[in-house]
Amino acid sequence: MSWHALDQGAPEIAAVGSDRFGRDQVALLGTLRRDGRPRISPIAPYLARGELLLGAMRRSAKARDLVRDPRCVVHSAVSDPHGADGELKLSGRAVEVADPDLRDAPAQAWWVGRSEHDALVVAIQIDEAAFLSWNTAQESMTVRRWSPDLGYREDTRAYP
Repeated sequence: MSWHALDQGAPEIAAVGSDRFGRDQVALLGTLRRDGRPRISPIAPYLARGELLLGAMRRSAKARDLVRDPRCVVHSAVSDPHGADGELKLSGRAVEVADPDLRDAPAQAWWVGRSEHDALVVAIQIDEAAFLSWNTAQESMTVRRWSPDLGYREDTRAYP
């Protein structure tokens, strides 16, 4: 499902994601290496025309990973050890963007104007989204989840 579908199904999670990606301008991308071991790489996420777009230099390890196996996870940047900002986690699949208008929609993206041979641009099709937040004063953690199949769910529990 597209970012637009996440926004329709769980606007609370999509709003946090839009804010975090716009503010931090960096996230982490988890991919699978050829031998199945995980790889994590920094990326610059862009929201454009209802899609979450990511770009990678075509010859990079993360691009090779995504071409071979499109399963991936996108995780918001975390810089506070107490998790004050919470954590956004998206799991899904990377689908190469062929439409040149969509590819160039985020005008500030580093790949705009580069050849398809130089830059792999993908849209993340979201299978599941989650936002975790903590209330340290009340020693609780809230998990907000969304998937196309199960819809939106929210659970608060004791933490730690």
